Amino acid sequence: MSGIKNVRLGIIIPAYNEEKRIRKTLIEYCEFYSALKNKKEIKDVRILVVLNNCSDNTLEIVKKSQKEFSNLAYLDLTLGGKGYAIMEGFKEFLSEYKGDNVLIGFVDADMATSPKEFYKLVKNIGHYDGIIASRYIPGAVVDPKQSFQRILASRIFNFLIRTLFLMHYKDTQCGAKLFKRRLIEKVTPELKITKWAFDVNLLYLCKKTKAKIREDATVWQDKEYSKINLKKAGTQMFFSLIRLRIIYSPFKSLIKIYDKMPLWIKIKI
Repeated sequence: MSGIKNVRLGIIIPAYNEEKRIRKTLIEYCEFYSALKNKKEIKDVRILVVLNNCSDNTLEIVKKSQKEFSNLAYLDLTLGGKGYAIMEGFKEFLSEYKGDNVLIGFVDADMATSPKEFYKLVKNIGHYDGIIASRYIPGAVVDPKQSFQRILASRIFNFLIRTLFLMHYKDTQCGAKLFKRRLIEKVTPELKITKWAFDVNLLYLCKKTKAKIREDATVWQDKEYSKINLKKAGTQMFFSLIRLRIIYSPFKSLIKIYDKMPLWIKIKI
């Protein structure tokens, strides 16, 4: 990279039924990055909303916003899954942006990560191949503070990741990540997980390519409507990790058998 001013930036926003908050997110992101481009702080920026099987009014809101912001585009997918949406966004930017000085990343639609905080990733990536926002390292701010149950679930999940995949990250699940184009080009064809374990899959592939990934403290603001069923999500995340570990093991041929097993047997296992 030869400096932020020469960077072309692609930001993917995966969106599933986000009619209650996508408008505010798009206004703030589009205006923030348009201002940076106008001040020549960055060469070019495009914000790509990838809708994954939405059944509410998200598409109409995005279409309306696109008429106001020239740096906004969208993909409307019939298949669901946040990971799948991000993968399609990767492919779109790989096709559009060629050469060096290209950064491609993604951020959640709820704006828990503000445009300013995402820009910190752009400024701090430096010589690294990628940079991920983290809520669990010194300097991070989480507002409001998470419940004990949510912190506990997060730490258990992180322990499993460290144990199963030998990765050192404190926070693989924060929804703001940024990578250099050459790394995205390497790992995208190998991505296999489209849902709960997508971020782990992505970072594990980065590890396999010996990419240098920085974990950066962030300010993360939990937003209204950002609710999650910890019991249901925890179960799904756990089995997603087990499945991913099988895929990247000498026993990957057993994955078809594992996928056919009923949930109650997996719980006993």
